[in-house]
Amino acid sequence: MTPRYSVALAVNMIKTVYRNLSNLVQWSEEWQVLFNIDKCKAMHFGKTYITQDYSIHGLQLEVVNKESDLGVLIVDDLKVSQQCQQACNKAAKALGIINRTIEYRDPVIFLRLYKSLVIPHLEYCVSAWYPHYTKDKMLLEKILRRFTRVIPDIRHLGLPYEVRLSKLGLWTLEDRRVRSDLVQVFKIVHGLSPIKFGTFFEIRQYDRTRGHSLKLHKSRVQTDLRQHFFTERIINIWNSLDEYHFCYVSEQL
Repeated sequence: MTPRYSVALAVNMIKTVYRNLSNLVQWSEEWQVLFNIDKCKAMHFGKTYITQDYSIHGLQLEVVNKESDLGVLIVDDLKVSQQCQQACNKAAKALGIINRTIEYRDPVIFLRLYKSLVIPHLEYCVSAWYPHYTKDKMLLEKILRRFTRVIPDIRHLGLPYEVRLSKLGLWTLEDRRVRSDLVQVFKIVHGLSPIKFGTFFEIRQYDRTRGHSLKLHKSRVQTDLRQHFFTERIINIWNSLDEYHFCYVSEQL
């Protein structure tokens, strides 16, 4: 892309944003659902964007580098480290309350409290902020490691983390995220989701030699962030399923 074309493309995008913003304001006035301009923000994405100020009714919108939307933290570099830290802090606080206030440490009771009060913080909208850096994965997994050491019957045995999980009947958080993605793909492929199959995926055309019959086509991606999006990160795992595990995913519905 030449510099001249880049500038022209950026200018067209700015015009499009202004036009869409004008349409939104017009719609809000027609339906008498006015925007609270103080809560409206502008955020620029990418390294080559042209900085531009936007306004509504002559009032300039504040430019921010991060913003929370329904509990999901959106950052201008599209990385999820801050979201992982936020989720970890909330989950650690909930686990701390359980640890301090519950004296009867029966594994069944603690498991119910963990699944009700801690897990939701670690998995809320996780498909949108799926961690792919090792440091972020370990940060979240640290909460589950800590939980498995809270229960005396498990802690005193001095067992490795994976064995403690097995005794409690738990999966690692990463395994839970993968399972969730696979179940969502299964729903999309079989028309059990409001998301249309063609929106995200297409069936691989050439004949299969092993595995299941619904393998997906994987396109080439050019950016590191793109390859960790839901539509890209799960395809290799989905295609690698054998018939037995393919049927197991269907049983999770």
